[in-house]
This record gives sequence, structure tokens and C-alpha cells, in this order.
Amino acid sequence: MTAWSARAWNLLFGLGTACLFAFLVAPVVVVAGTSLSATTGVTFPPSGLSTRWYIALVNAPAWIDAVENSVLIATGTTVLSTTLGVTAALGIRRVDGRLADVVTGLAVVPLLVPGVVLGVTLLVFFSAFGLQQRAVTVVLAHSLWATPLTFSIMRATFSRFDWRVRDAALDLGATRLRAFREVVAPNVTAGLAAAALIAFVVSLQEFVLTLFLAGRGSRTVPVKAWNSLRNSLDPLVSVTSTLLVVAVLVVLVAVGAAVGLDRVARDTQ
Repeated sequence: MTAWSARAWNLLFGLGTACLFAFLVAPVVVVAGTSLSATTGVTFPPSGLSTRWYIALVNAPAWIDAVENSVLIATGTTVLSTTLGVTAALGIRRVDGRLADVVTGLAVVPLLVPGVVLGVTLLVFFSAFGLQQRAVTVVLAHSLWATPLTFSIMRATFSRFDWRVRDAALDLGATRLRAFREVVAPNVTAGLAAAALIAFVVSLQEFVLTLFLAGRGSRTVPVKAWNSLRNSLDPLVSVTSTLLVVAVLVVLVAVGAAVGLDRVARDTQ
């Protein structure tokens, strides 16, 4: 390949990467732009810029409750699914061969079930115990989808950890819990952070399961936005969506600052 051909291929590759990046970022730009519209309608590009809808959000208790519910449920899902994912990954660590493949396959089954089917099934199941339309119900439902992801991440992370270090701590008299807390956890921080981040994002944007299971007091932003859009295009939908994107970016930056994004990416491969 000549030098001219190499430059042409590099140029095409860079152009393709830029187009892909623009395609991914464009929806966020549109949503953020419509949230700053000075008019009462949702238009892009906005005819004028204003923060009136952000101020209106403060005076909209229903939307504030939806944002609080989204953050609360996402936090609960993160704690539960990360704990389950870590525990499951530890439990399967010594399992090899076909049995490990079977267990891993069963762990990801919830991801293969359509959300509508899973939502209806969970609604019937929780209704039998009187637990429908509660925040804890939504947390359990979101964890069904988040746990397989945290399990996969932690299994990949643990596969690169030198378990002889943990065994040495046990030989020196440490309990299993103390050995995990003081030896294992500090060395797999990036994997733990990545698993928790993915669980948080999955719960924050989940809509189908929440639509079936959330009640009046546990509606999240996606459900509130759906109910609002059924009547009209409300700029408050764009405002809350923009704030959730900002929240995810803040969490991502915090994780990157504490652990390092390159380390997170390496430990989740």
C-alpha cells in the first residue's frame, strides 16, 4: 500500500468514526436543545433559548417525584444487582466445563425474555403477594435485567485476578469476608465500578417493566414522560431527560476520576 493510499484509508476511517460519533450524540443534542426552547412547543432548533422550563420543573411536583423515584430505584437496583452479580461470579469461579456454560446461559435468560412478557408475568406474580405498584417491586424487576450484566462483568474481572493472593490471606488467618474486603475488592475496583455503573444506567432508562409495575407513587421519569407525551409534547420531558443524561455523565466522570476509564474498559473486556 502506497503512502497516498494509507492516508486515504486513514481519512476514510476518521470520517467514518466522526459520523458514528455524531450519530450517537445527535439525539442527546436534540433533547438538550429542545429543553432550552423559549416557546411552549418542542422544536429543534429552538427559535430562542431560555431556562424557563428548568425553572418550571422546580414548580412541578409530579416531575420532581419522578426524578426522585428514578434515582432511588436506580440506586437500589445498583446495590442489589451488583451484590448478586459479585456473589454469583464468586460462586461459579471454581466451576469449569459444560456446567459453567449451563449456569452462565441460565444467568442471561432474563435478557432474552421480551419486556412485555416479563412485565405481565411479574405483575401477576407480585399481585399474588400484594406487592404491586411499589418501589421495591420495580427494584426487583430492574435487577432481573441488571444482574446478568453485572455477573458477566464480574466473572470477566475475577478471571484475571490472582487468587493466590486471597488464599495467602486465608492462610494468615483472615476470614473469607475480610479477605474479600481487604484483598480482593481493592484489586477489582474497576470491575466493581463498571458493574455498578451499568446497573445504574440500565435501571435509570428502563421503561417497559416499570410501566407495568410502577404505581402512582413509584413512577419513574420514563413512565412519567410516556404519560405526558400521550397528551402533548411537553418540554418538561426534554428537561428531565437532559438532567438524567447529565446525571449519568456525572457518575461516569466520578468513576473515571476515582478508578480510571482505561482501567474500567480493560477490566470489563
